[in-house]
Amino acid sequence: MTPRTRKAKSAPLSPVDLDQEGWKLTLKLILDELGDAKAEDTLTIDLAGKSAMADALVVTSGRSNRQVGAIADRLEKALREAGIRGVKIEGLPHCDWVVLDAGDVIVHIFRPEVRAFYNLEKMWAPEMARRVS
Repeated sequence: MTPRTRKAKSAPLSPVDLDQEGWKLTLKLILDELGDAKAEDTLTIDLAGKSAMADALVVTSGRSNRQVGAIADRLEKALREAGIRGVKIEGLPHCDWVVLDAGDVIVHIFRPEVRAFYNLEKMWAPEMARRVS
């Protein structure tokens, strides 16, 4: 057996990178981590210039409470390692629905039943939404 190799982490973001590309780099990092964590049915909604709350909204699912919590922990760690500070997380005790606020990118991680109940994507115009996986 060969040991599982881990994908190399990208270098921390510099303040110059954050000023110029900020939310796009954060979004790419988040989407990469969601893919690695086997998050399902990931949807990205571009809010740049349309909302003052964020430039992007990501909605994704985990198969269980445990996976939802693991995805949130993984994202928080990856953002911290990339030099993004002040990330706020809500919902970790129960892990039915976890919200991760990384400034200009907000991530909602749901269990499938909870996601279907709230149907958060329906709040946004279909032309704003783009399926990632």
